Amino acid sequence: MATVTRENIGLLNDKITIKVAKEDYLSSFEKTLKNYSKTANIPGFRKGMVPTGMIKKMHGQAVFTDEVLKTVEKELTSYMENEKLEIFAQPLPLSETDARQINMNNPTEYAFAFEVGLKPEFEIPDLAKEQMKRYVVTVTDEMINQELERLQLRHGKMTEPEEVSGEDNVLNITFIEINAEGNEIENGIRKDNSVLVKYFSEDFRTQLQGKKKDDVVVAQLSKAFGEKELEWISGDLGLSKDDTTATDKFFKLLITKVGFVEKAEMNEEFYKAAFPAKEIKNEAEFTDAVKEEISAYWNTQSNNHLQHEVYHQLLDKTIIEFPESFLKKWMLGSGEQAKTEEQIEVEYPGFVNQLKWTLITDKVVRENNIEVKPEDIKSFAKQQLFGYMGMNAMDEEQPWIAEYINRMMHDKKFVEDAYNRIQTEKIFEWAGKNVNPVEQPISTEEFTKELDKHKHHQH
Repeated sequence: MATVTRENIGLLNDKITIKVAKEDYLSSFEKTLKNYSKTANIPGFRKGMVPTGMIKKMHGQAVFTDEVLKTVEKELTSYMENEKLEIFAQPLPLSETDARQINMNNPTEYAFAFEVGLKPEFEIPDLAKEQMKRYVVTVTDEMINQELERLQLRHGKMTEPEEVSGEDNVLNITFIEINAEGNEIENGIRKDNSVLVKYFSEDFRTQLQGKKKDDVVVAQLSKAFGEKELEWISGDLGLSKDDTTATDKFFKLLITKVGFVEKAEMNEEFYKAAFPAKEIKNEAEFTDAVKEEISAYWNTQSNNHLQHEVYHQLLDKTIIEFPESFLKKWMLGSGEQAKTEEQIEVEYPGFVNQLKWTLITDKVVRENNIEVKPEDIKSFAKQQLFGYMGMNAMDEEQPWIAEYINRMMHDKKFVEDAYNRIQTEKIFEWAGKNVNPVEQPISTEEFTKELDKHKHHQH
């Protein structure tokens, strides 16, 4: 009769020892040998007529070892189920567990020891008591006017004048990296871009006046662009934000095209092009629609910021203990490539942070009956398709859309990714109903600074 003992060997860390007597595995061993003899193909013997003794001689030790280990595994699984043990990963065999002790010619009692890491009990903080802000970005007339102009340019008519005449010209430029002496750098940056003349600094614009296609201008980035424009042009050129000298680089600007956009007129044709889903009849209604769009964008950004705050409240304020010793041992042997103890020490804080978030979300899902249903995944697939194709809900009756969704529902990776994203959204929906944030008006500049702070502490 098998026996199981359990002892604590550390924080949330137990040792489980399984002892199996020969009565626990011997009959299974003998039965398996007989089955082998019935199915074995051995030259000189008809199928099913191979003597059991020969099978035992040829395969006995391997079969015997396998049956003993299967019995141990069965007893371990049964014990953990009966005790309702919540463990991390899988039980780890301890060094005293050695399959080489198993001897077919000496069936006796065998003991195998395993180490398990136990999942901790913990409480999630009351989000209603946590102090959080929900920023409300102030939409200014300047923002509305800038968006109006952007839409007029976007839906305007492009012409190709012979030369640059003003700040509203659009230049197609090839940025070619050079050194301070003006020589091209081998394997340096070479990138095409489209830039409005007014995006350049005021001093630099004078150098562009009268320039034509195929003309070249030399520029040092930090002097050619203002702070805001310098940030996005540097990003587009692939320059690192952490490199403080990157914006001092020199570039040869080869003008490949001079363009000019005649702004779209404020009429119903333009309103329809800019907002096809809305019935807009005059400039006042159009301005209101633009303001709504701007507000909706910043509301989304504000909600994302609040979600980030909620994430950190849950992660930082939830106290969870972990079986550190067990988890580090498990990490050592779990990857495809072997890792050193030094590597594990470096990786452990990030690993345990992810593990903590998983435990928190599992608890929220379980205690609040959060479900992701097939209909949710189908809806997600539909929304994703509409987003890609620029379609609206009026198109959803088309048969090919149903076929696409059905195909995606059989794509295992898509379903898993969609499930995780939808579940995360539902978790934050739950959190949103439980927080009591204080609304605080804020300018776009101040709010952008807040977002930049969080980029340095991304989860």
